[in-house]
Amino acid sequence: MVKQEDGRTARRGRNSAAVLDTVHEMFVEGNFSPSVEDVAARSGVSLRSVYRYFEDTEALLHLAIERRIAVVGELYALDALGEGTQEARVLALVNQRLVLHSKLAPTIRAALLRAPFSPQIAEQVRQRRDVLAGQVAAQFAQETAALSGSRREELLAWIDALCSFDTMEDLRVRRGLSLSRARRVMVGGVTALLSSVPNK
Repeated sequence: MVKQEDGRTARRGRNSAAVLDTVHEMFVEGNFSPSVEDVAARSGVSLRSVYRYFEDTEALLHLAIERRIAVVGELYALDALGEGTQEARVLALVNQRLVLHSKLAPTIRAALLRAPFSPQIAEQVRQRRDVLAGQVAAQFAQETAALSGSRREELLAWIDALCSFDTMEDLRVRRGLSLSRARRVMVGGVTALLSSVPNK
C-alpha cells in the first residue's frame, strides 16, 4: 500500500512538473494566457488531472511563474553588495539585470500581464521588485549615505528605473540594441546619475 501511494505521489509530481514546464514553453512562444485545455493537451496530462492538481487557471499560471523563478532564482543574487569601486558596482548591477532579462523575460512578461487580474501574481511581482530595489540601495549606499532622505530616495528610484525590466525591454526588444550597446547605455546612465552626487 505504501509503495502504491509513493508511486502515485511520484507520478503526480512528474505530471505537475510537466504541466508547469509546458506553461513556461507557451510563455516563451508569446502565449501569456494559455487555456487549461491547451496546456493539458500539449503536456500529455489529462484535463481531469490538471484540474485535480491546480485549483484554477490563475493558480496554474501563478505556480508556473513561481517554478520558473525558483529554477533560476540564483540569478537574483548580487554578490558583494556595496563592495568594490563605483565602476565595478555599476557594471555588476547592470550585468545582473541584463542576465535576468535574458533568462526570465517571457516569465516576467506573463507575470506583468496577469498581475492586474491575480492577487497572487501581483504579490510575486511586488516581492521581486522590492528585492531589486533593495539591491540598488545597498549597492550604492556609499554614494547616497550623505544625501537627504528625499534626495536619496529620488536618486535610487532613478537608478532602479534605469535598470528595470521595462527599460531593458525598450533597449533590447523595441530598439533592438545588442547586448553590448544596451550595457553601455545602462552603465552610462547609472554613472551619470551617480555623478550628480556632491563629493564629500
